[in-house]
Amino acid sequence: MLLAPMLAAALVPTLACGAATAHTDGQAPSARTSVAAAAVDLTDPHKKDIAMRLVSSAENSSLDWKAQYKYIEDIDDGRGYTAGIIGFCSGTGDMLDLVELYTRKSPGNVLAKYLPALREVNGSDSHKGLDPGFTKDWKIAAKDAAFQAAQDSERDRVYFGPAVQQAKKDGLRALGQFIYYDAIVMHGPGDDAVSFGGIRKTALKKARTPAQGGDQTAYLNAFLDARKAAMKTEEAHSDTSRVDTAQRVFLKAGNLDLDPPLTWKVYGDRYTISK
Repeated sequence: MLLAPMLAAALVPTLACGAATAHTDGQAPSARTSVAAAAVDLTDPHKKDIAMRLVSSAENSSLDWKAQYKYIEDIDDGRGYTAGIIGFCSGTGDMLDLVELYTRKSPGNVLAKYLPALREVNGSDSHKGLDPGFTKDWKIAAKDAAFQAAQDSERDRVYFGPAVQQAKKDGLRALGQFIYYDAIVMHGPGDDAVSFGGIRKTALKKARTPAQGGDQTAYLNAFLDARKAAMKTEEAHSDTSRVDTAQRVFLKAGNLDLDPPLTWKVYGDRYTISK
């Protein structure tokens, strides 16, 4: 959670309630029904892999997200060590939860001895009790399939699952589901103004979700506006290219199902997923 610096179209007017809402996303009812039947959401394994590659392009400047189990560094954002496929942080509790899960599954693992220190530094940027061996041992653990499985499990439990579930409740298609997921990864699942819940509340003041009868594109633009404002409150997250030259690009193109080919830029680097 809460990673390194990462990844504006004009707002489309929200549709009125009643009969007009039957034409959400500018399609006649029959066409919309056909698209909905064909659409695949972010829980599809291929779509989920695309989501992970998009996040990795911003967090690790690579599309090879599976190479990031071993990633660990302090990015000076006040959250201690950031590590793994989703940026688990020693200062925010999710790294502690991860290592506790790993230790329940694999007692005596190489990271188990750091549990007291992880409990002590939770809520701070301290490395007390972790240095000098923690980063080396993290990379050793990352070769263990059980640790990789634990990272996958915590990613899904804390971030991917809740984000996609909320997006579906809001009537969002795959792109919107990804936009929620990317936001909850960086900002965390809380309700304060700069966490996922607060960002969503800010967006709801500007536009209605499709589930409320609103237009999908208008709502997602409002959400990205709120997300961008939240990013700018922290120097570590002040580069908003993951919104400006990635998610906005897909949204402006009308690619609400996040279908490849996809081409985007983060920090000026160009990436493509062809299929």
